[in-house]
Amino acid sequence: MTAGTEDLTAGLPPALAEIVEDFNALPVADRLQLLLEFSQGLPPLPPRLEGHPELMEKVEECQSPVFVDVEVDGDSTTHLHFSAPREAPTTRGFAGILAEGLGGLSAQEVLAVPADVGSRLGLDQAVSPLRMRGLAGMLARVKRQVRVATATS
Repeated sequence: MTAGTEDLTAGLPPALAEIVEDFNALPVADRLQLLLEFSQGLPPLPPRLEGHPELMEKVEECQSPVFVDVEVDGDSTTHLHFSAPREAPTTRGFAGILAEGLGGLSAQEVLAVPADVGSRLGLDQAVSPLRMRGLAGMLARVKRQVRVATATS
């Protein structure tokens, strides 16, 4: 890990830090291919949420219809669920990154994730600012749901 990479991963949980390292190891043009791979790897929704976007929170910052649901177990473990259309690979890729990078973390670890994840991924050089706001919106919704879940438990 180089000094520049250490700066990019500072304060990130290990899985998300590894994703940031993977993106930054690639030229900008290849980062979109990796984003596509994350879109293809987005886990399916659990049966109780499949076909029920009304049970999830809409991410208004996204151009595509994206929905998020976060569960926090009694032991403070988070479980993230995203619904994003297959025809929106950028948005779906962002959801895949967050699902892989944050899923299974404690509520406190999720809340501590810096808001600048998108720029740390180096995607702001390859994706429009409007789409980057979608990623920021997804992260903000995840954190809000974690705060709500932990405040009521």
